[in-house]
Amino acid sequence: MKFRIPFKMMLAAALTFGGASFAGSALAATKVATVPSTDAEIARKVVHEIRMYSRYTIWDNIDVKVRDGEVALMGQVSQPYKKADLGRLVERVPGVRSVANQLDVLPNSIFDDQIRRQVARAIYRDPVLSRYGIQAVPPIHIIVDNGHVTLEGVVNNQMEKNVAGIRAASGMSFGPVINNLRVENRSTKG
Repeated sequence: MKFRIPFKMMLAAALTFGGASFAGSALAATKVATVPSTDAEIARKVVHEIRMYSRYTIWDNIDVKVRDGEVALMGQVSQPYKKADLGRLVERVPGVRSVANQLDVLPNSIFDDQIRRQVARAIYRDPVLSRYGIQAVPPIHIIVDNGHVTLEGVVNNQMEKNVAGIRAASGMSFGPVINNLRVENRSTKG
């Protein structure tokens, strides 16, 4: 006794199972193609993920170094949970082999919080710098550690760096403000 499968059923089965294996191989090929192959590509993806982290603010400063797929996170975060969150986030980036989470957690202090707000207002209310304040993550980061203020990040020119330092110094802090802002467009005049 012969058992016959109608042609339409065989075609449907071939398309279903064949299509699944085709889709699976296409997905695998896409996944392989999206894995960063160089340390620079991995670093770009890691920095992107950090910037997209919803709790990353102007009170945090994170530096990323990548060597042979091993990522080192350095800098400061304003809350303890951010250190753990960022470590887990970076581990999931394709191409990352390991993460050395060396982020320092800044002390939780009402006094430091007051200084942070005062310095941020002074900087981002200044007409020269106010355009930076409307960005999702403004490029000037204000790090306050036991009353000591450090500015990190990037500005467009030397004048903006100087203005940010002057405005930050107008807030109450213990000691001088350390202005580590980098200038993006150095003037060739001079």
